[in-house]
Amino acid sequence: MAYVEWEIIAREFGNCNCDYGCPCQFNALPTHGNCQAVVGYDISAGHFGDTQLDGLRAVYIGKWPGAVHEGNGEMQVIIDERADDAQREALRKILYGEETDPGTTVWNVFMTTITKVHDPLYAQIEFEVDIDARRAHLRVPNLIEGSGEPIRNPVTGAEHRARIELPNGFEYTVAEMGSGTSTSSAAIPMELSDSYGQFAHLHLSTHGVVR
Repeated sequence: MAYVEWEIIAREFGNCNCDYGCPCQFNALPTHGNCQAVVGYDISAGHFGDTQLDGLRAVYIGKWPGAVHEGNGEMQVIIDERADDAQREALRKILYGEETDPGTTVWNVFMTTITKVHDPLYAQIEFEVDIDARRAHLRVPNLIEGSGEPIRNPVTGAEHRARIELPNGFEYTVAEMGSGTSTSSAAIPMELSDSYGQFAHLHLSTHGVVR
């Protein structure tokens, strides 16, 4: 099957309800038996066919009653209000896992586990992220508040640095680990505090992770 060719280079901050490290990264069950996550994206360069996506932002909110692979999840995406109609539809398709080789991106895989898709929202997205410093701030006025910071040594308070490398992953190759705190009052409400934070450079396309 022929798909629309798309590609994005972006920075990501993700925060889920699991402990630092997140068992999902190691094919294990989630810390608390369920999954809740808020993820922000800042696209530095990208296109969907002839539609340019440079400089746009997006947020993905997902929730599953058990492990992600067990299904029955729900999701909602928030797309940068600065996007025009063509860009909005392009980002929606990418984040819904459409126009993608099956199983090759995190969004395509997640979509196979979703049973409830909330309508996308178009809003102002404030997003700052420093991957190496493990710091981020994500805000969608009246909907999302999120922040990320380094994990701290419980004895000395010093910043602790750890990474996860997934040579064959469907989202990133290397991600910096940190601590995240987020609240959502969108269609999927949640409150996360001092839980798994992920900071990564993304390079994804129609055919999966570009390495």
